Amino acid sequence: MGISSRHSSYLLLPAFLLLPLVILCSSSFNSNHFTQLFTSFSPFSLGETNHTTTPHFSLDAFLSTSMYKSSKQKTAIIKNKSNSERIEEDLARARAAILKAVQLQNFTSEKEEIFVPRGPIYRNAYAFYQSHTEMIKRFKVWTYREGELPLVHNGPLNNIYAIEGQFIDEMESKNNPFRACHPDEAHAPEVSHANPELFKHFIRVLCNANTSEGFRPKIDVSLPEIYLPFGKLGPPNLSQGPYDRSVLAFFAGSAHGYIRKILHDYWKDKDSEVQVHARLPKDINYTKMMGQSKFCLCPSGFEVASPREVEAIYAGCIPVIISDNYTLPFSDVLDWSQFSVQIPVRKIPEIKTILQVIPNSKYLKVYAGTSS
Repeated sequence: MGISSRHSSYLLLPAFLLLPLVILCSSSFNSNHFTQLFTSFSPFSLGETNHTTTPHFSLDAFLSTSMYKSSKQKTAIIKNKSNSERIEEDLARARAAILKAVQLQNFTSEKEEIFVPRGPIYRNAYAFYQSHTEMIKRFKVWTYREGELPLVHNGPLNNIYAIEGQFIDEMESKNNPFRACHPDEAHAPEVSHANPELFKHFIRVLCNANTSEGFRPKIDVSLPEIYLPFGKLGPPNLSQGPYDRSVLAFFAGSAHGYIRKILHDYWKDKDSEVQVHARLPKDINYTKMMGQSKFCLCPSGFEVASPREVEAIYAGCIPVIISDNYTLPFSDVLDWSQFSVQIPVRKIPEIKTILQVIPNSKYLKVYAGTSS
């Protein structure tokens, strides 16, 4: 996983994972079709609990639609197509290629790829790979500039929402290969005029993916929160191997939000194995502590999201997610159970017991997932 590679920037994967999703999401802007698309099919996730079952799909039936008629018929039809209809047909071909990859359990690419997804951390590596391939071939977006900064973000690579600034900066870049020269070329609708139906089905991309505040897991995109101080590219690599971690669990942070308050009440400065601190002493390095811990506690604060998930993965420390109503980043693509532990808020008093009974074989497997 790119965000956990301890030899490269952990900012690259979020944008890499985000863009392929839109190929599956875009349609000819019919709101009913749009909603049906999200609620009926996600090739990355093969069911709620079973990710080994291939979804039912008739490729023959799909290929028999009008877009695959004889070349003469197709040429005549294309001349009368609107731009949005041509875009939709292009996207339909992409969806067909993705579904074919799922059926045949195989990748198809016109060139040698640098990165091919492998391993159990992906719910469906074939769908993800083919989606990315189709994105590179055809995907275009139209970007709307923010106006006088900082209207929305504090600029690229800065502060607690560094990833949002990075994403916007890359989208606005003149070197962005996905940037359309005109709105009509983009695989997204024109949004400069009021349209209640359009905004009703708008795709939101945000870090605070809180379902209790209206986040829709089947439509919206959860982006990982990444904290980078001004002028820095990230913490140093102080990670230890799986057999050289002396601390069972670690957390340092203030008690803002009800979940952290519960965590502090039970564990703050009370246990040498489950180390929970409001503030670390000046002689203790935060990043080094993560690198020496087997598990890093990631409780929600005022918002459900936290930079600690990414920080923990980068340090090779298995993130322990403690939250309510949080849709984890890219959870339709990534199987978080393969590289994290989730503990319900009501079981905060049992944190030590829960972590201690995890077999060493499972710990090593999940630890390996953080560096996949």
